[in-house]
Amino acid sequence: MPALFAETALLPQGWADRVRIDWDAAGTITAVTPGAPAQGSAERADAVVPGMPNLHCHAFQRAMAGLTERAGPAGDDFWSWRAVMYKFVAALEPEQIAAIAAQLYVEMLKAGYTSVAEFHYLHNDPEGKPYADRAELANQIALAAGATGIRLTLLPVLYQTGNFGGAAPSEAQRRFLLKTDAFNALVESLFKALRGSRHVRVGIAPHSLRAVPPAALREAKAALDKIDPTAPIHIHAAEQTKEVEDCLAWSGKRPVEWLLDEAKCDARWTLVHCTHMTADEARRLAASGATAGLCPTTEADLGDGLFPLVDYLAGKGRFGVGSDSNVGVSPAEELRWLEWGQRLLHRRRNLAPAPEGASIGGTLWRASLAGGAQALGQPVGAVAVGRRADFLALDRAHPCLAGHMGDGLLDALVFAGGTAAIRHVMVGGRWVVREGRHPAEERIAENYRAALRRLA
Repeated sequence: MPALFAETALLPQGWADRVRIDWDAAGTITAVTPGAPAQGSAERADAVVPGMPNLHCHAFQRAMAGLTERAGPAGDDFWSWRAVMYKFVAALEPEQIAAIAAQLYVEMLKAGYTSVAEFHYLHNDPEGKPYADRAELANQIALAAGATGIRLTLLPVLYQTGNFGGAAPSEAQRRFLLKTDAFNALVESLFKALRGSRHVRVGIAPHSLRAVPPAALREAKAALDKIDPTAPIHIHAAEQTKEVEDCLAWSGKRPVEWLLDEAKCDARWTLVHCTHMTADEARRLAASGATAGLCPTTEADLGDGLFPLVDYLAGKGRFGVGSDSNVGVSPAEELRWLEWGQRLLHRRRNLAPAPEGASIGGTLWRASLAGGAQALGQPVGAVAVGRRADFLALDRAHPCLAGHMGDGLLDALVFAGGTAAIRHVMVGGRWVVREGRHPAEERIAENYRAALRRLA
């Protein structure tokens, strides 16, 4: 049985030294033994921490990074960025989507993400017509994940309307649109096709309340429940103040308030962004058991605002982080800006709730592991029996980590640019990054460059 001997490792109960970790052929941890002798055939590593789940990603947007940083008319905002995104997505072909996703997933693995929830809303061809195989574009995402070795939760997106109240979608949204019966058929086909995979789970992602009417939301959830009543459900909520205002005008309720009242969100649900919540919404979301999906680099890039982290965590709310538009591809960077944004807002330091003297980096890393695992609906996020063998092996001799021990390693990783010290990355008991390199990175990068040349 394969095994790894770690000089030190982050376990659910805290840091332990001389830890032997065993797993089976399926990549599931079967034994964790602190204080073990370094003997036998077990490979050795320095410091081991669980790999981070990425709970929100639109892979194709990685190829847009840097294309929207030109001054426009006064009032550039999320909505003007969205117009550029619609124009970009209009020409993407299946093989280009696969090439972009594969390049992104290699970057994620090297930065410390070992699993990703792909919020996938490209379904139709550039004319808005269905492919012969309705799952053509979703299959490209699954192929990219398989080619790189990252663990995947695939979330096909339901998208039907242009705004609250059933407003007609725009022509630019034609690649996203599916009727509810076609969407349910797509989801069922993905469950059937991917059922045997140890690395892939399927859920659904109603895009938002402005894009999914209540009846369609109920029907999609009911269809999912018949297939898998535990499958994850993700939805965008309260990212923009205009969205909140429009939701109030439509329903008399704010987006998070509406979802908590009408959709009865529980631990299966991830509400992405939730930037503009009242204190009562933050309290209720925390109490619901749902996960808040936070994407600080994207939220900063789009000028969304700042999540009310202090209020939310005061209610013991669950959260994880995601790369979203992929202008940043590092869990450490997301956590760093999550904390730094709160410091700028409150003009104080070390705001993530923790006992006096506790590590802020450690607090954020652990919380995001737990919230991310819940959001992805996969047994990840911990070095523990029954979880998947998804690890990062850190190099404590690297200057970024030199002199740090225990949670000090996580403080350095998050706040001092320590991702350069990620030496090896394992997913499902298999090394997918060794000495900072992915074995297929050169071929994947060339395919990515070729895809961008065709899009130019």
